[in-house]
Amino acid sequence: MKNFAITGVAGYIAPRHLQAIKDTNNNLLAATDPHDSVGILDRYFPETSFFTEYERFDRHLEMLRRSDPANRVDFLTICSPNHLHDAHIRLALRIGADAICEKPLVLNPWNLDILEELEKESGKRVYTVHQLRVHPSLILIKEKLDNEKSSAKHQVELTYITSRGMWYNYSWKGMIEKSGGIATNIGVHFFDLLMWYFGKPIHNEVHLSQPDKMAGFLELKNAEVNWYLSLDKNDLPKEAVQAQRRTHRSIKIDGNEVEFTEGFTDLHTKVYENVLSAKGFGISDARPAIETVYNIRNMKPIQNSSKQHPFVK
Repeated sequence: MKNFAITGVAGYIAPRHLQAIKDTNNNLLAATDPHDSVGILDRYFPETSFFTEYERFDRHLEMLRRSDPANRVDFLTICSPNHLHDAHIRLALRIGADAICEKPLVLNPWNLDILEELEKESGKRVYTVHQLRVHPSLILIKEKLDNEKSSAKHQVELTYITSRGMWYNYSWKGMIEKSGGIATNIGVHFFDLLMWYFGKPIHNEVHLSQPDKMAGFLELKNAEVNWYLSLDKNDLPKEAVQAQRRTHRSIKIDGNEVEFTEGFTDLHTKVYENVLSAKGFGISDARPAIETVYNIRNMKPIQNSSKQHPFVK
């Protein structure tokens, strides 16, 4: 049994991590969040020490590090807002724990360089949560693509619309300096998936850049990708509106829809199983997508490109 601690335990994604820690028969020693709506701990680990002040959490983990080895934290799970990931990963390495961090691992590529150095100095690992890479249906597509003999580039269309209410703009998610904007906050999962499928970026364009929607073109080693990301409910296609769905997610490869709406229930548990067997995804796996979304965030849109996504046209 391994000992865990967690940051951002009151957040949206934390329950999936709590479930994964429990499913893998491990223990949660400590948790922190500035918000105290954390009754969910009773469902999983009611004996967990909880702190609303990060400084007290930090001090508690340091105390555990200096106590009985059986009480030391082995893994720090990081579910805090994106701009805090780098600092919380550093905390994990400082107390002699491995880090398991939600995406994006960091907001800026150069932070990865220092984290790699800290990994070597500490002897500990930084793991990222690439849950789409352990989805059974998506693994089958990866295997099929890897076995293909064709040298022609695949034509890919990514469309992701997840309509959000007014609260979004008033939270950290709506602040580009904290979330990295929508390409980073909601797009990094899909960019990572496509690079896992088709290789690293060769050419990158942005055609639309607004606070609530972005679009562009990405040439990868083995694919050309037109992508569109949006938080605007007015972008939802008619079939989604008629079905009263607030989210539309579509990836087409050479005109064929990739189906992965099911099978999401235990992906975090699979990620944890890989990490605990030293097979998790690390900094080098995260780097291409981090660099790409950073570039997208800082590029000026190109007008009237012939490679625009249909929603832009």
